[in-house]
Parts: sequence; C-alpha cells; structure tokens
Amino acid sequence: MKLFDYKFLTLALSFAFVGCSDEGTPEVPDSGNDEDIPEVSVSKVVSINPTEKYQTIKGFGASDCWSPSFVGKTWTNSRAAITELLFSSEIVEGQPKGIGLSQWRVNLGAGSAEQGDASGIEDKARRAESYMTENGSYDWNKCEGQRYFMSRAKELGVPNFILFSNSPLVQYTKNGKGLSNSGMNSNLKDDCYDDYAKYMADVAKHYTDEGYNITHISPVNEPQYNWDSGQEGSGWTNDQVAKLARELDASLTANGLSTDILLGEAGDWEYLYKVKNEQERSNVISAFFTPGSSAYVGDLQHVNNLICGHSYWTDGTWDGMRDVRLNVHNKAVESNLELWQSEWSMLGDGYSSSEFVGYDAATEMDIALYMSKVMHNDLTVAQVSSWSYWTSMDVSRWGHKNRFLLISLVPKGGESGDIAEEGSYRATPTLWVLGNYSRFIRPGYTRINLTMNENMNFFGSAWISPEGDKIVAVYSNLSDKAVKLVDESEGWSSESVSVKTYTSSLSKNLKERVVPADGDVYVDANSVTTVVYQLN
Repeated sequence: MKLFDYKFLTLALSFAFVGCSDEGTPEVPDSGNDEDIPEVSVSKVVSINPTEKYQTIKGFGASDCWSPSFVGKTWTNSRAAITELLFSSEIVEGQPKGIGLSQWRVNLGAGSAEQGDASGIEDKARRAESYMTENGSYDWNKCEGQRYFMSRAKELGVPNFILFSNSPLVQYTKNGKGLSNSGMNSNLKDDCYDDYAKYMADVAKHYTDEGYNITHISPVNEPQYNWDSGQEGSGWTNDQVAKLARELDASLTANGLSTDILLGEAGDWEYLYKVKNEQERSNVISAFFTPGSSAYVGDLQHVNNLICGHSYWTDGTWDGMRDVRLNVHNKAVESNLELWQSEWSMLGDGYSSSEFVGYDAATEMDIALYMSKVMHNDLTVAQVSSWSYWTSMDVSRWGHKNRFLLISLVPKGGESGDIAEEGSYRATPTLWVLGNYSRFIRPGYTRINLTMNENMNFFGSAWISPEGDKIVAVYSNLSDKAVKLVDESEGWSSESVSVKTYTSSLSKNLKERVVPADGDVYVDANSVTTVVYQLN
C-alpha cells in the first residue's frame, strides 16, 4: 500500500540537526514541558530514502543456552515474567513489556545432563538434556525447561524457531560424551551420521506437528574449535559437516518438512571467507558453495543459499569490524548467499582500544552501547538479514556484568548458588538495546538508505515495513551530548506522519515519547533511540 509519494517522503525525512559550540548553546524550545527534552544538542544531517533498498530482515533472536533449562522448570514464580521480557511485543501505557524477539534458538542437547558428573562437564548448568532415552526411544516429556520457553514464545507471538546442535547425541559420539577428544575431527561415529541426522529431523517433525514454525536446523556449532572441555561441543572439518548436511537433507525430505539447514555457525566471520588456522575447517563459503568441491552442498534441497557466522573476535575497533564485515559481505555476494549473524556477546578480543572504557570501568549501558556498534555494522556493512544474541539469560559471575546475557539471574544463595533454585532476575540494558531493533524491525521489513556523516559515536539505520506504511530508524548516540532532529521540510504535517520515539539509556528502558505535531525528535546522549514514523 502506497500512502503517499516517496519523493515527498524523502523530503519529509530529511533533517538538519541544530548545532552548538563552545561559544554558546542554542535554546531548546518548550514542547509542552516534556521532561524528556534534553538541554544540549549537536549538528548532524540525515536523509532517509525509501526508494533505495537493501536486505529484508528475517528476524532478531537469542538462544536458550543454558539457563532456561532450569528457569523454565523450577523458577515457577518468575518464569512467566521473564518470558514476557524476551517475547512480548505489547506496549502498555507507553512502556513495552518486552523486546518482541522474532526468532528463538533452541539447543538440541547431546544428553550430557543425564550423565551427570560422568559427562566430564564440571558445571551442571552447561550440561544439556536430549529427547533420546537409554533404549533409543524418544521421550517428549524431557527438556521440560526448554519446552516451557518454547511454548511461551509461541503463545506470545514469536513466529520462527531454529534448532541448533553443539554436539551429537552421546549415544552416537566416539567417546560417549558431549564434549570431544577428537581434536579437529568430528566426535560423531562414522556409522552414525544418518542416525544423528534422523534424530534432528525427528525433533523438527515433532515440533512442527505441535504447531511450531521450525524454519531451520543448524547441525554444527563453531566447528573451528575442538571443544574438549567446559560444555558440549565438537570440532568438525568442512567435509564432515557436508557429510552430515547431506544426511540431514535426506531425513528432512523423508519427513516431508520444509525446514532448511543453517550451515556455518563459524567461530568468527573470517573463517567464512579465508583460510584461517586449519584449511580443512576454514574458507567455509568456498568449501560449501563451489561446485566440484569435496564439501559442496549448494545443490541440496534444504540448503537455500544461506550461510551464518558469529561476530566474536572481530569487533574490537570500529574500523576493524567494518573491514571484516565488508569482506564477508563481498564473499557472500560473490557466492549469491544470504548472510546471518547467529551469535554474539561481548567475548571479543580484549576491547583494549581507546574506543571502550574497559571492563572494570564500564557500566552496563557502556556494554549495551558497544553491542549497538556491532549490530549496526553487522546490519549495514555485512548486511545480515538475521541477528541473534547468544545467551538470553545467565548468572553474571566474576564481574562479567551484562557482557554475556540479556537477563541477569541470581539464584537462591547468590551468584555461586544452585541455578536450579529460584532467586531473582533483572533485565539489563543489553536486553533493551536489542529491543530497539527487535521490537520494531519486524520480519519482512527492508533496510532502506539512510545517509549521514556517521562515525563510531553516532550512527543509524532505517527500515520500511512490507506495506510501506511505517518507517523505523534506529540511532545510537555514544557521545555525551544529545542530538535534536529538526524537521525543515515543507508540507510536513501530523496528518501525513505521526512520530514516536523509544529510548534506551542508563535511566530509560525503551521509554516511549509521543512527538507533538510541531515538536522535535531527540536522540539522548549515551542512548539508543528508535524513531517510528507512522505514514498515514
């Protein structure tokens, strides 16, 4: 539906930012004594052009590793509210109840939880259940905590579910465990590739029959690492991943499923486009999508020109992360591939440059603002069409703050307590900043051109709805001065465009502001602000 001419829209969404200098600060006009109007602004010029389009978003997500297995089962007083924070799109009296994730990544555990201490995984919170019993049958009553989160996600409107595997089932591994001692090679027994593929497809079939939209199965996670301690996992060569993908493709077809296979899950972006460390498990795009390669899978029915990677280790500086993301984008375009970013948390390469204050001095908001840098460059430079955070919730140990989580959990007895014993929880700024994207940029929205003189302290992207009736722009302001967007276009009126902003900062959690017809749009200092233009 085209509500009015895009040429007018381009004009209407061209803004001049009122500037200030050491010689004086311009007065900020009164707008109904709105307490949210900041006192200081700086100069910027932004132009949004809806006719110039890029990738269409498939979703924003997070994973259920590892704590939801316990929270969903035993935190009975808190779990419903926690799921609302993640999945709800409802806005009540100007306050979003949650961040409206549109993808939920579900771990297909290897069964190390059933092994207990014999699993070799010291932290029980890093062991995972499976649906397979000792006699090889399926028990769909297992994985209770994960099933709770899946059911609540579906109930609250999450449209897409992705199943992913860190390790093959312990019944099928060479050492009988979920962690590996096979080095760079797969821990999966040579004669069990078809068995494990059947298991993954059977789980997808079960949940599809239960009404879940299982869009993808990711059979291998970060194959560039050996995973010999700490959690479930296995190394894999490209040829071994391809062998499993072929078996999974056959099993999905046999089950009559439309579910696709999500390949990659590379430990960082560079593994996708160049030889890094071992040749046998890097340069992944060329290995999987070059006809004639021993690992070629581009002709499989359920592999639909898609590859994914993780944003770890390549995000320490603004220029560095942009260079890497441009490289992976170019390689994906060359191979005609859609690109997804399927895992990020602030693991990184030390973040010791002058661009970050350091872990000790950082506030939780500093960490969330840095995340917005990574998200912005993944979305606008790598041009990913899906972006997912790693752990939706966890216990913040050892001064990690919110580097690895969206929701901070404190079990009964404190951070060192038993995760199975319900305690308290708290939404952190990483949740709300992710929500600046996930709540408002919905599946089917397309990125459109936003032109401005961006830098590492002020940047943004713009998106248009499938119907063409709404534009969403997300701005990050990492400076200590607020920015005011002043409408200088002729013909602008509240009858054609209504505007709301949603701001996340140290003191605001996606706080809504309705912009008056003759009012101005602000981006607070040290904030991420979503501007929603309703074109009607």
